[in-house]
Amino acid sequence: VLLISAACIPAAEKPAGRAAARFHRVSEPRENAFTVLVPDGWQTTGGIVRVNPDAGGGAVNAIAAKTDFAVMRDAQGTAMIRILPDVMFADVTGTPVAGLFPPGSNYNGATVHPVVDPYLFLTGIAFRYAHPRAGQPRVTDRRPLPSLVQEMRAGLALNPILANLRYSAGLVSLSYQEGGTQYTEKMAGGIVATGPQLGGLWWNQRTLLVRAPAAEFDALAPVFATIQDSVRINPQWLAGEIRGQMTRTDTVRRLQQDIQRIEREMQENRARTNSEINNNMYLTLTGQEEYVNPHTGETERGTNQWKYRWVTPGG
Repeated sequence: VLLISAACIPAAEKPAGRAAARFHRVSEPRENAFTVLVPDGWQTTGGIVRVNPDAGGGAVNAIAAKTDFAVMRDAQGTAMIRILPDVMFADVTGTPVAGLFPPGSNYNGATVHPVVDPYLFLTGIAFRYAHPRAGQPRVTDRRPLPSLVQEMRAGLALNPILANLRYSAGLVSLSYQEGGTQYTEKMAGGIVATGPQLGGLWWNQRTLLVRAPAAEFDALAPVFATIQDSVRINPQWLAGEIRGQMTRTDTVRRLQQDIQRIEREMQENRARTNSEINNNMYLTLTGQEEYVNPHTGETERGTNQWKYRWVTPGG
């Protein structure tokens, strides 16, 4: 149990009327992946999420465990801190399949969507996912988070390919209404983009939100900070997750190779088809046709105005 009390704060710094906050440590309920401090009287919801590659239309989002977990003061989440899941998207611009997969379609389990900066992701995709019934948010502040970029880059530095991807991160402050309550919210997170060389995959990372009624947000900030800083990963779970990701990554790698082969064959077939179409158009416009010579077996091109091209057995 952690106790934060105003008695521990020097008199000159004591916030007026602030009561003590008592916390207890709880485990992530689905896989015991981590523990976190929760204020007494608050509740948790969600946890580790696994994507079924069959139901998801592909394996891209099934490689890693996802976390969608919230600590809330009440069932409505009037005061809440929430970790949002990392989700893979695909920007197929500049890839061999550009034009075959329109926005909103499924590409090996990833939704096709142009890559966006962290601000657009947070205020658009993430906000609507977290608050589907909220009014349109008003952005009151936005700023880059270079320290989060460094953390994300360092976290993927063991893979030289991933270390050279495009990273960006930012924080937005929002004001909006939901259910008749005026809320203040801060959202933070990063974006990792591979570019066309790796199929255009991109995803959000370290996405977090905290919200409270506007009049309470500042008073609850220390509570949110304590919850955020208290997360402790279960090392046994992490070891198993890494092993599982390695196996699933190898499976996806082989699947991706098959997909790339199919895409290549589609491109080659399309090129052959276009060539044949162009050839047929040329023959039609010039009054010609291609014939197989029955005597030599060779293909010959000539006018299509003759009824017979070669002498037949009947003379």
